[in-house]
Amino acid sequence: MSSAAVVVHKPKNVSYTGAFLGLMLRDLRVLRRELGPFVVRIIMQPLLFLFVFTFLLPRIGQANDVGGADFATILLPGLMAVAIMFCGIATVALPLSQEFGITREIDDRVMCPLPIWAVAAEKICFSALQCILSALLVLPLAIWVPATPVYFAVTSWTMFICTLILASLVASALGLAIGANVKPQQIGLVFSIVVVPITFLGCVYYPWEALNHLRWLQIAVLVNPIVYMSEGLRAALTPGIPHMYSPLILLALLVSLAVLGGIGLRGFLNKVIS
Repeated sequence: MSSAAVVVHKPKNVSYTGAFLGLMLRDLRVLRRELGPFVVRIIMQPLLFLFVFTFLLPRIGQANDVGGADFATILLPGLMAVAIMFCGIATVALPLSQEFGITREIDDRVMCPLPIWAVAAEKICFSALQCILSALLVLPLAIWVPATPVYFAVTSWTMFICTLILASLVASALGLAIGANVKPQQIGLVFSIVVVPITFLGCVYYPWEALNHLRWLQIAVLVNPIVYMSEGLRAALTPGIPHMYSPLILLALLVSLAVLGGIGLRGFLNKVIS
């Protein structure tokens, strides 16, 4: 498909804002039809982690080794970060791999009276809303599932809201970067060699400060955006646990958003006009 074929001219009676919201409403309507599978997909992983580490292990006498209230409290922000990351990738990268497939469903979407980059931005924004919902759903699970109490409270609403929004945008931008730059048949491979490692090295199960005895690893994981998601939510929800300096967390998330968003938008534009 030539680049000229995807240039969309804005009708005089249609605003960019209206077109953008129209795309959002279209995606929301599709999501409503698949609400059940969506909820199951976003809560299954944190539910299993909470069940095994904070309910099962304490009940069979392994709380001193792995589980217990302290570990459950440390784990909560990390599980919210994991929920955000997996939701962002699943709601952008996987659909894009289908839309860029043989059927080229993406061509119907870019016929919307918007610049092509705005179509990609809408995907990021709509995915971010789903990521926020997936993170918030972890909180009631953390109250009902663990065998021992999980101690958390929003001590800084500003930090909590900023981290939640930025983390969701970063995860969605990563999903766009993967979906727009990786061949559909290689998406599964990306999950194995990229997504799983960055999750285990994302300070999900331990604070970043706990790596101070492995200085080389503590520095290496700073390229991992899940580190800042976990640490930011830890700073907002469990401030008694050591965490990074809050302004640095937000700055790192902004940089991650700029880098991943730029990679994703460039790949999206290249694939649309190819």
